[in-house]
Amino acid sequence: MSRPKGKGRGRRPWVPRIRINDRIRVSEVRVVDADGEQVGIMKTEQALALAKRHSLDLVEISPNARPPVCRICDFGKYQYEESKKKKDSKKNSHAGKVKEVQLRPRCEQHDFDFKLAHATNFLCQDMKVKIHLRFRGRENAHKDIGFDTVNRFMESLKPWGKSDAQPRLAGRGIDALVNPLPKNQRAENPHAKTKLRELEEEPSQDSDNGKSTDKGGLNTPFANLDSTKKDLT
Repeated sequence: MSRPKGKGRGRRPWVPRIRINDRIRVSEVRVVDADGEQVGIMKTEQALALAKRHSLDLVEISPNARPPVCRICDFGKYQYEESKKKKDSKKNSHAGKVKEVQLRPRCEQHDFDFKLAHATNFLCQDMKVKIHLRFRGRENAHKDIGFDTVNRFMESLKPWGKSDAQPRLAGRGIDALVNPLPKNQRAENPHAKTKLRELEEEPSQDSDNGKSTDKGGLNTPFANLDSTKKDLT
């Protein structure tokens, strides 16, 4: 049976290959030596001879240029450096992002610590943290409590970040922005993933305990119905 035909079925995505040495088909190239200095435009055969003279490879680093740019270097070392640059760019891709943490005026201590742990992780990953506290109903009459909560949260984040401006009112809430400190001035992250998991598990344990205590103290108006009937008889 013939295989089903389809566009791109069973094929890997096309990735452009880096041409080196004899795979470079153009007649002239612009050459950069191993020290990063430009040698100039020369025939491809002359550039290959120059690379072989130094026991190195001729690598095409900019094929779309006219003429293409080639570098004299060790191809294995070049591939390693390029892969390392890609990894570093992925690590730093989240730098400059803004993560939001929402608070309430009367925030419980466990909820406060849990959100503080997340904000600390964001700052340790070079992300900015936006603190937003929202007022509901009669909470709008006690904005001082909201400012105290935000200031206490920002004070707890001082070892990892700093704010260039004071918290300000924005509609029915309070906004503040905390920027991460440089790595050499920043404290170590005390909230590892394991500690975050412990914080996540604590509410579930409390809820389980609450369920067990609630079952023991349920308001059941018909629980003593049988005993009252016996007393009447």
